[in-house]
Amino acid sequence: MPRILLIAGARPNFMKVKPVLDALENRGAEVVLVHTGQHYDAAMNDVFFADLGLRPPDRHLGTGSGSHAEQTARVMLAFEPLVDELTPDAVVVVGDVTSTLACGLVAAKAGVPVAHVEAGLRSRDWSMPEEVNRVLTDRLSDLLFAPSPDGVDNLRAEGYHDDQIHLAGNVMIDTLFANLDRALASDALHRHGLSPGGYALATLHRPANVDDTGMLAGLLRALGEVARDVPVVLPVHPRTAARLEQVGLPDGIRLVPPAGYLDFIALQASARLVLTDSGGVQEETTALGVPCLTLRDSTERPITITEGTNILVGRDPDRIIATARRVLTDPPPKRAPALWDGHAGERIADALLALLAAPSRPRPTDLRESITRA
Repeated sequence: MPRILLIAGARPNFMKVKPVLDALENRGAEVVLVHTGQHYDAAMNDVFFADLGLRPPDRHLGTGSGSHAEQTARVMLAFEPLVDELTPDAVVVVGDVTSTLACGLVAAKAGVPVAHVEAGLRSRDWSMPEEVNRVLTDRLSDLLFAPSPDGVDNLRAEGYHDDQIHLAGNVMIDTLFANLDRALASDALHRHGLSPGGYALATLHRPANVDDTGMLAGLLRALGEVARDVPVVLPVHPRTAARLEQVGLPDGIRLVPPAGYLDFIALQASARLVLTDSGGVQEETTALGVPCLTLRDSTERPITITEGTNILVGRDPDRIIATARRVLTDPPPKRAPALWDGHAGERIADALLALLAAPSRPRPTDLRESITRA
């Protein structure tokens, strides 16, 4: 059976690698779980491994923080010797964080097939580092696993071939469904003195929203106005916590510590409304049927709007306030996209192992070269 390196670097990756890891190992593949160390804070890292039942990584690169260039370089410098040592048959990267691009680039240069889980998502907002990461990772990859039909459409429009593209479904939803009963049994609401449907949940972490004190102050003002209608609970992301003292917190916003995976799912599932700048939360709220306002100017997950419960509301405080009050009175209907069914990891494992088992499968660079020629 093939040896496959599966890469996790930051909190959003952990929920995405678990279904793929389980499905590959259940089919007999040798999977080496590599943690790059891009997220190293225990509150944002170890607790998720424990909550998800994700086994400890086989290799930890310990790359730590830094600028985009520094972090990319550190991951590449640490990952390249590991690829040389283990000579994998494939490298699987997930999502759109710095580690995704860095490990994909090392593998592609080493002639190792790259599979990208969550391929084809596009915000068209090049000010977002994640957009750069996801577009370049797709270009490096031999297999592209899209979570939704819009991702397939994007990839085809960009010239990728049908034998590269697989509509796999959403691995985040695999993990959500696998853990939902455990999450709902959590005492998170009791600990925070909350009742189902009696609060709004907010998350803020993107640099564009929290690094600019003026922008952050406006968003907090909007949350404070929403809190006049329903209490707002804000788990404090480390990035946001460092800014709150500078800006000040309006009345009605309740700060709580960073939540583990199960606790956060419990908080989402019972919220009357979620306000977020997170990509994953847009997907989770859609699967849970909870109204969501996305506090960004663009989204790479438009299916959560067309077939989900998400509204892209932007960052204008007055618009946020008006939309939140409308949704609190008249929530959108609950809808779920196709193939968000809990089996995406299995479809990914089957397609990857079929490619690696094919007697006349293309060399690792063949598909990339064909795209270049096209």
